[in-house]
Amino acid sequence: MTHKSTYKLLFKRRRSGKTNYAKRLALLKSHQPRLVVRKSNNLMKLQIVQYSEKGDFTVVSSSSQELGGFNWKSNLGNVPSAYLAGFLLGKRAVAAGIKTAVLDIGLHTPMHKGRIFSAVKGVLDAGLTVPVGEDALPDEKRVSGKHIEAFAQKLDGEKAKKQFSKEMQNGFDPKKISESFTQVKSAIEKDPAKKTVKTKK
Repeated sequence: MTHKSTYKLLFKRRRSGKTNYAKRLALLKSHQPRLVVRKSNNLMKLQIVQYSEKGDFTVVSSSSQELGGFNWKSNLGNVPSAYLAGFLLGKRAVAAGIKTAVLDIGLHTPMHKGRIFSAVKGVLDAGLTVPVGEDALPDEKRVSGKHIEAFAQKLDGEKAKKQFSKEMQNGFDPKKISESFTQVKSAIEKDPAKKTVKTKK
């Protein structure tokens, strides 16, 4: 007698930890575009992705790498950068006629008030509707970098240079990050379609 194996080979992207197909199917059943948010240590990337039988396609996208083109000189992987990248994506989505989307954070662990939800807050403030719990979103002080300013104020000159070396080399003052945040947000609002030269990581 022969025995058939009951082992089922998972899809390649699931085996490599890139796609949760059960979660993806649940999102597709909403029949809404997906707000795809992905992060690395140094960057935030966002897309509005629309399902198609021939394959998903990206309607609009943004990355914190683009923020340099709006005169942002701070770290590209912090909370304010995440918000601004989300705000940029949201403005582009609204301009493209997208009104609502469902959040897709892939395999990332959702951390309330972290970078992913900072990016989502930026998208919401830009005018896009995305179902999300208010308690997950960081407050205005955090997304504008007030916590970074407070930290920088406590550092003496040498420690500040060490902590913010790359930014300060670019002429950025971490004690004025909220001021820079306001200026960059205003620049994005005026011209979200602006083609920018991407800055280095």
